[in-house]
Amino acid sequence: MSRKIKPDALEVVEPIGLRVLIRKDDDKKQTRSGLHLPDKLEIPTLTGRIVSVSAQVESDKNYPVRKYDRVLFNPKHSVPVDFEGDNRLYVVPIEDVVAVMRRTPIESSDNDDEMKLRPDVHDEP
Repeated sequence: MSRKIKPDALEVVEPIGLRVLIRKDDDKKQTRSGLHLPDKLEIPTLTGRIVSVSAQVESDKNYPVRKYDRVLFNPKHSVPVDFEGDNRLYVVPIEDVVAVMRRTPIESSDNDDEMKLRPDVHDEP
């Protein structure tokens, strides 16, 4: 007799300590210019989306990451999670998250230097 899983009883992976759960982006097989990449190309950093943030990281203002952020991370100390069958989930120490990629309008920036770098924005005489 097989057991059926109740729809309200789903398994979740929740990182603890100074860790986040990241879903790795799909591997690129081709560059924008059309060059095909070998299957075994070793890339020291990966990109992905944060799926879950530990309570410790979430409460610490020194770590500016939140759920759904796209990040660049070093997979060296990451722990792969064989949860969905596609092995794209990783528990990553927060110190291995090296960058957060967010889309923010440049006009909303308080930094005047950023505005000066835009070629279409000129100072009025």
